[in-house]
Amino acid sequence: MVGVLYFSSTGNSLYIAKKIKERFDAQIRFIPKYNGDGREFDRLFIVTPVYSFGMPVHVSALLSRLNDKTEIIVIQNYGGMKGNADRLFYEYSLGYSLKIKSIYTIKMPENFTLVMSPPKFYRNRILQTADKRIDKILNEIEAKRYMLPKNKRTREKSYLKNKSNWHLIGRRFSVNDKCIKCGKCVKLCPAENISFADGKIEFADKCVACLGCFHRCPQNAIIYRNKDNKKRYINPNVNENEIGKDL
Repeated sequence: MVGVLYFSSTGNSLYIAKKIKERFDAQIRFIPKYNGDGREFDRLFIVTPVYSFGMPVHVSALLSRLNDKTEIIVIQNYGGMKGNADRLFYEYSLGYSLKIKSIYTIKMPENFTLVMSPPKFYRNRILQTADKRIDKILNEIEAKRYMLPKNKRTREKSYLKNKSNWHLIGRRFSVNDKCIKCGKCVKLCPAENISFADGKIEFADKCVACLGCFHRCPQNAIIYRNKDNKKRYINPNVNENEIGKDL
């Protein structure tokens, strides 16, 4: 049985996971809700975004508990620079003696838009070529033309520094008067960092910087540093309601 473990807040990783499902008849599991160690799968894919030249908190936690006998293929997607994140992933995996067969990287639209965002035409151009680039990777996997990252210098120090500050992002979020108290942000937060009490939406200090709440609020009511940044993104090729679900 083939499995895909994915982390996605705006749909990029989910889209790749669904392409894998189509090609390899795989089962898809959302990492924050997955409590296994991968041993139920004969072959395992991990699909993850690159965060700050590294990986999301939930992905790094996953590595520590995975079975070291399962064959693992990794596909990382990034919006800006990957900073040899593939090598860092491989080194972390080696620390847990995981059986990594191959790691691929692919550019997808940027979703960390709190400060700045690429032009819309650039985002659309990346989306238009995404299928071709994903299929190329899947063809390589089918042909067993595996690749592992070379021994290059990673940006681990930058990753660890940024990771240590991600929790601060949550405290910088708030909601404006467009908020209808629907509670969607509370339900979709993978870190359980958002609560609704006494008629108010509150953000705690466990944020993992996925920005799912910011991008997927139906009213665009979540703002950062009290500024109404309108640069929100959801991958248009996925059903937004499927993000964070097992498929």
